[in-house]
Amino acid sequence: MVLDFDRCDLLCIHEDAVSEVRQQMIGDDEAQFLADTFKTLSDPTRVKMLFALLNRELCVCDLAVVIGVSDSAVSHQLRMLRTNKLVKFRRDGKIMYYSLTDSHISALFKQAIEYIGHTNQ
Repeated sequence: MVLDFDRCDLLCIHEDAVSEVRQQMIGDDEAQFLADTFKTLSDPTRVKMLFALLNRELCVCDLAVVIGVSDSAVSHQLRMLRTNKLVKFRRDGKIMYYSLTDSHISALFKQAIEYIGHTNQ
């Protein structure tokens, strides 16, 4: 007999627990937005870009130098980050400056870095 450690050995529904969690469950749209956000964060180049922008606003050219990729690669990745509302931009003449959308993105990123440090001990 093969034991399945990821399942209960007995079917047992805890109605109070199920009811409590169902009342607090996020909706389909929220779940999709959250999944899309984490999907966007699944690329190492985009993670490096966000880390750089966590420290300060940067133009596309500076961001390319910081993470060691071409301007066009940075521009492509920034488009995805902007579409998913993780970064915002401002134009100063011919220069485009990027920063994190708001403090929520900064907090999410800082917590993720803290989590990685905690789990790698």
